[in-house]
Amino acid sequence: MDSRDIVLSILMDIETKNTFSNMAISKALSKNQFEDKRERAFITRLSEGIMEQRITLDYVINQFSKTKVNKCKPLIRCLLRMGTYQILYMDSVPDSAACNEAVKLAKKHGFSSLSGFVNGVLRNISRNKDNIKQPSEDVTSVDYISVKYSTPKWLCEKLKKDYPDNYTKILEGCFFDRDTSIRVNTTKISKDELKQMISDSGITVEYGEYDDKALLIRDYDFIKKVPGYRQGYFTVQDESSMCAVRTAGIKPGNTVIDVCAAPGGKTTCAAEYMNGEGTIYSMDISEDKLELIEENVDRLGFTNVNISCHDATIPLDDMQVDVVIADVPCSGLGIIGRKNDIKYRLTKEQLEELVSLQRRILDVVSGYVKKGGRLLFSTCTINPDENQENVKWFLEKYKDFSMQEERLFLQGVDNCDGFYYAVLNRG
Repeated sequence: MDSRDIVLSILMDIETKNTFSNMAISKALSKNQFEDKRERAFITRLSEGIMEQRITLDYVINQFSKTKVNKCKPLIRCLLRMGTYQILYMDSVPDSAACNEAVKLAKKHGFSSLSGFVNGVLRNISRNKDNIKQPSEDVTSVDYISVKYSTPKWLCEKLKKDYPDNYTKILEGCFFDRDTSIRVNTTKISKDELKQMISDSGITVEYGEYDDKALLIRDYDFIKKVPGYRQGYFTVQDESSMCAVRTAGIKPGNTVIDVCAAPGGKTTCAAEYMNGEGTIYSMDISEDKLELIEENVDRLGFTNVNISCHDATIPLDDMQVDVVIADVPCSGLGIIGRKNDIKYRLTKEQLEELVSLQRRILDVVSGYVKKGGRLLFSTCTINPDENQENVKWFLEKYKDFSMQEERLFLQGVDNCDGFYYAVLNRG
C-alpha cells in the first residue's frame, strides 16, 4: 500500500469532485480497511491535517513558488500541500522523504515535466522553514489570525465580532484531538458494564462530562469494531446533543416528532427515554439519509419509531405532539474540528439563506406542539444569527411559547462540539 498515493487520491477527490473531506477519507479507508493500522492512521492524519491547514499551507507555498498555488494544476497543488504539511507538521517524517515521495508521485501520475518544480519548491521550504514570514506582527489582525488558524478572513472577522473574549480559543478548538463521544443504550446495558467491556478490549474509555449516558473513547480502529457496537449497546453522539434531548423532558408514552432526524442520534436518544412506550415520527428530506436512521434504529433495537421522508418546511395535517425536535440545517460552525472543509465552503450569503430556512421550519413545526408541549430547537453552529437571534424572533412572533432553557457550547471553551439548544414551552 502506497499511503501517500492514497492521500493524493483523497485530496484529488476533494479538489476535483468537491467531495466532503470526511467522506473522501472514509471511502479510502474502507477500501484499505485490512491494511496495517499504522498506515491507515498515517493516511488519516495527513489527509485531515492538510485540510485543516490548507490556508496556512498555501500561504507558505506562495512564499517559495513563482507559480501561485491557485494557478497550479490540481494534482501539483495537492502534492505541494502534502509535502509542505509533512515538512512543517510531521516531525516523524524526514524532509527528504516528503520531497522525494512527492517527486515520485508527480512522475507516476504523468507530470515528469513538473517533478523538478515540485522538488525545488519543497526543498526550498525545507531549507527555510524556520524563517517563514508571518503576515503581520499584530496577533489580533485578521490577516494573522487567518493564516495562524487556516480560516477565511471573513469568518475570522465574524468570530472576533461575535466572541471577542473567546474567538482565539474557538479557533484553536477546531484543531484539538478530541475523544469520540458515545451514548450508552441503557435499555440494553448499563454505562458501567459497557465501560468495562470496552476497556477490556484495550480501548481507552472514560466517563463523559456533561451527560450521564456519555462515554468518551480513544485509541480504537473502526467504530464498528468497538465492542458493543453491533449489539446496539451504544451509538456515536456528542455530549452537547445528548444534553439537548435530555432537557426536552421526553417521557414514556409521549408522542414525538423529529423533523430533521438523520442520522438518527436524537431520534434514538428520545426512544431511550420513552422506553418503548409512545411513538416517535422520525423524518428527513433525503431518502438516502433515511437509511442511516433505519440502520441506527434497528441496531439499537427500538420498535416505536416511524420513519418517513418529509420536507420540514411543508406542514403536516392534524399533527399535535408532546415534543417536537427541530435540529435544523445550519452552518456547522461548531463541528469544524470534525469536518474541516466547512470553513472553506461556507459563505456569508449561505449564512443568511440558512437563517431564512430555519425560520421557515420553525414557522411550520410550531403548529405541531400541543398546549403544554415543548419545542426543542438546536443547531451544531455557534453563529448567534442562527441561534439566539432566531429564538428571539420566534418568541416575539409566537407569544404562547416561552423559554424553558437554552445553552451554548463553544468548542475550545467546553470539552465538546460547538452546539446550541433552546427548549421552548407552549402555554
